[in-house]
Amino acid sequence: MKYTKGNVGRIFLVKFTDDDVLLDELDKLSRKERIKTATLVFIGALKKGDLVTGPKKCVIPPEPNWVGFNDGWEVMGIGTIYTNSKGPQIHIHASMGKKLKTLTGCVRKKSKVFLVIEAVVFELKGVKATKDIDPETGLNLLKIL
Repeated sequence: MKYTKGNVGRIFLVKFTDDDVLLDELDKLSRKERIKTATLVFIGALKKGDLVTGPKKCVIPPEPNWVGFNDGWEVMGIGTIYTNSKGPQIHIHASMGKKLKTLTGCVRKKSKVFLVIEAVVFELKGVKATKDIDPETGLNLLKIL
C-alpha cells in the first residue's frame, strides 16, 4: 500500500443538463478551474452511453467487457480526477437502473445526460498523485508520488 495525505480544497456544485456529455463536461470544468486532484459524487440520469463492466477474463492485461445502454437510465456514481501532462484523467464508476434491470461499471466515451445530473466535486489539495498508463496492464492507473 502507498498513500499520501492532503486537505479538501474548493467544493463545486455542478448541474449537467440534457445531452451534456458527462466526461467532456467534467474535463472542461477541470481545465477551466485548474482542478489537479478531486473526487466526485453524482445522481441523475444518463440517456445513452457505454460502460466497461469488468474484464472479459481475469488476466493482465485485461480485455474490457463493453456494454452499451440507451433510452434513459437512473444513475448514481462516484469518481476521481487526477491531472497529468495530457490533462484531466477522469475515472467514474456508476450503478444505473431501468425497470428491473441494473448495470454497474466504468462510464466511458460519449455517455450523455438525460434531463439532469447533480454532482458535487471535492477538490483535494496537497495530495501528491497523478494517473498515467501502466506498462504492465495498459491501464491508466493511479500513481502516488
